[in-house]
Amino acid sequence: MEATLAQQIPWYLYPAVVAAGFVAGFINTLAGSGSLVSLPLLIFAGLPANVANGTNRVAILLQNVVAVDGFRRNKLFDLRGALWLGAPAVIGAVLGAQIAVNLDEALLRRTIGALMVVMLVVILLQPRRWLHGQLEKISAAPNWKQLILFFLIGIYGGFIQAGVGIFLLAGLVLGVGYNVVRANGVKVGIVLLFTVAALAVFILNNQVNWIIGLVLAVGNMLGAWVATKVAAERGAVWVRRLLIAVVVVSAANFLGLFEFIEGLI
Repeated sequence: MEATLAQQIPWYLYPAVVAAGFVAGFINTLAGSGSLVSLPLLIFAGLPANVANGTNRVAILLQNVVAVDGFRRNKLFDLRGALWLGAPAVIGAVLGAQIAVNLDEALLRRTIGALMVVMLVVILLQPRRWLHGQLEKISAAPNWKQLILFFLIGIYGGFIQAGVGIFLLAGLVLGVGYNVVRANGVKVGIVLLFTVAALAVFILNNQVNWIIGLVLAVGNMLGAWVATKVAAERGAVWVRRLLIAVVVVSAANFLGLFEFIEGLI
């Protein structure tokens, strides 16, 4: 099956796959929803949607390994926070994967789009919390409210990966007290835990094209590496601006605005 799938993508599309991976890895590391770039290309190139989804997880896994290391080297990674908050999120993700089959996809996409709009308003109205955080709120161990919050975010991440990074950032900034740069460091650690479990499921179901996944991962890892440098050098103001742009685009995508405009054209 793997050989057949590999033959479906012409060699001349490999540079485009790497480029899409770079953009996705950069956006995923500093905000979220980078898979909205890589997944459509994989499907356009010939991979079935389920195989494209599984293959994309290879790149996401390696991307977050690089991102975690980059944030750690720049002293922006909180291992304790990632493990404490990642545990309930992973449990929630397992539950989310089980209930995903019973959800109406069209309604779900509209709901996510509406949540993105709410998120945009929150980001715009509370700039100080995103830029400076509330360090006095961060404790050695999360309280029960924070554990429940990340369990719920984990459920979301279990049944649909796209956009989960943005909701994780919101939880880490508004619910825990990190600023947006340090929140990104914790976020990539949590997503790394997510992805290990998710990739295992796709592997067991033979829905991973390793050749394309590793090619895509080259781009994702480069994007993640550059993103950690940008986060350390540019700071929270620049990262918040990128986050606002990504949320706007994600909301438009989930609400079907691009499809509506395409229909008019």
